[in-house]
Amino acid sequence: MSLPAHRLTDLPTILQEARHAVDLRLTRRAELLRQSPGGRDGEALAYALGTAGKRVRPALVFASYRAAGGEAEGIAGIAAAVEIVHTYSLVHDDLPCMDDDAQRRGRPTTHMQFDTSTATRTGFLLVPVAVEELADGAQAMALPDATLGRMAETLLEASGIRGMVGGQWLDLEGEGRRLELADLVEIHRRKTGALIEAACALGATAAGADRRTEAALTEFGREIGLAFQIADDLLDATATSAELGKTAGRDATLEKATYVSLLGVAGARSEALRHADLACAALRGSGIESGALESLAGYIVQRRS
Repeated sequence: MSLPAHRLTDLPTILQEARHAVDLRLTRRAELLRQSPGGRDGEALAYALGTAGKRVRPALVFASYRAAGGEAEGIAGIAAAVEIVHTYSLVHDDLPCMDDDAQRRGRPTTHMQFDTSTATRTGFLLVPVAVEELADGAQAMALPDATLGRMAETLLEASGIRGMVGGQWLDLEGEGRRLELADLVEIHRRKTGALIEAACALGATAAGADRRTEAALTEFGREIGLAFQIADDLLDATATSAELGKTAGRDATLEKATYVSLLGVAGARSEALRHADLACAALRGSGIESGALESLAGYIVQRRS
């Protein structure tokens, strides 16, 4: 997959806009959490939300919303809700009983900064925080209650047993075993792909997209979500800890089945590009023109961190 030069030039603007808008909301939310629940839990919640990131998922919410014709600034609240759910998954993913990592995004993980029980609680508490942020965003956009209900269902489904939680469970069960490619696809689509798919679906729903447009944007998210995790497999195997902001080589240490372990570096890279192409084909097949989404697709499979 290759992108026209002008689209690559636009990419920093797309990411910067989403990062700026969402970081403002996360900062405000962190300050509220320092007050209530306050104490150690409040500080841990604020710490988790204060971790810097690329904000790819929020950018996908923004881009999908606009591709479906949306224009309201309140979409930042929906995007922030997605990022909060992502943050919860990272806090739990790093726990000693999971991947047992001491560094995330260039600083100590939440359980290293506080303790394991506090970090575990922080992850759980971030889920209702995300729903509150989603509701605030929907209110700012004057969305009907029924639309908010659909959006909450989409977000929580992606974060639960049929999404991230189930994918993490399968991922842990697969450690030390050689899995078939179909098994690995199921893990990746749920552990990482579900929330990315939800980000695109939420953007479409918030914009009031028709069924065809919403289906195409959801399919884009489904394919690019799988491409994202394949790219992560590649980065874990080929990048340095300094580049990643977390410990490199953890997949091999934990004996995880990955696209790299099954297909090799070249095969994994080819699969990531194939799924990115399928994602963009879903848009074009429904007549959706979105340079922003196609730029993000290229970035997702070509990034170095």
